[in-house]
Amino acid sequence: MSGPRSGREGITYRDAGVDLEVADAVAERAGHHARRATRPEVVDSASGFAGLFALDRDRYADPLLVASCDGVGTKLELAHAVGRHDTVGVDLVAMVVDDLVCTGAEPLLFLDYVAAGELSPDVVDELLAGIADGCVQAGCALLGGESAAHPGVLPSDRYDLAGFGVGVVERAEALEPARVRSGDAVVAMASTGLHSNGYSLARRVVDAAGLALASDHGLKVQTLGDALLRPTRIYAPDCLALLGETPVHALCHVTGGGVPGNLARVLPDGHGALVDTTTFAVPGVFGVLAEHGPIAPEEMWRVFNMGAGMLAVVPDGAAAVDVLRARGVDAWECGEVRAGAEGVELAGLTAPGA
Repeated sequence: MSGPRSGREGITYRDAGVDLEVADAVAERAGHHARRATRPEVVDSASGFAGLFALDRDRYADPLLVASCDGVGTKLELAHAVGRHDTVGVDLVAMVVDDLVCTGAEPLLFLDYVAAGELSPDVVDELLAGIADGCVQAGCALLGGESAAHPGVLPSDRYDLAGFGVGVVERAEALEPARVRSGDAVVAMASTGLHSNGYSLARRVVDAAGLALASDHGLKVQTLGDALLRPTRIYAPDCLALLGETPVHALCHVTGGGVPGNLARVLPDGHGALVDTTTFAVPGVFGVLAEHGPIAPEEMWRVFNMGAGMLAVVPDGAAAVDVLRARGVDAWECGEVRAGAEGVELAGLTAPGA
């Protein structure tokens, strides 16, 4: 007759939900992705406990290190529902590096943190592939990271992501609101969709309206699930090129809070901005959400990027647009900075697709 296991045998880490062999397999795959997303300044670390990065002392006179940390939010729930996990890795990098470049900084290095209820090598490999892709697009090194199993804390099929990045900018070239002047043009750079913000509202609409992620709902060229999972565009290299070719007074990453909430952050005291919403080519996915919510136009613009993921505040809007379009970025003048105004005024506000 069988009885309880003896105290000498005990339980194992695997019994508790952590498989060290799986963790080793995940770490091996992570190394592969880090090796393809690198830069010359990366220094080999024999132990692997931390990443080493050599700052070029001959290149900078008075360098400032710039750091940022972010996640992807509830877009991860849609990735789980669709069963696709690579695009959210790109999103993670984009959220960090495009915040860094808003200071004028060049992104140098990135680290990721993946926490899962149960580490699936295939799922983690998809995530890391997307993260490495994002780093390659941004021109920064994937210097390291951590993948951790959290059994009993997260469901076995769920995970969360966090990313941390470091960039560098010369102190004299750092962007700040004090550079902005009345009469500056606001130039918009097209987004690829929702990017990584507003997904709590988007998921609420999808669930409440019973929208099938596998159907196109009038989008014609893709399913709703594909549209909602399109990776965030990474603007950092294009913004750095813009900084090198024409004067730029501010850069604004359009994340949570939309155009009005984020543009206001880069305006100096005593200045506002007028943005003409009729200049925006709003992606169709926003129209689907607005119609099925329904969501009022004011709320759409307060929550989502509505087709512009990055804004540049520049003295010469036409020159900035020419630089960006030459690099394949869909860009247009969308507004103007005004002295004596407060906040951001949205002109021509209508429902998406109206």
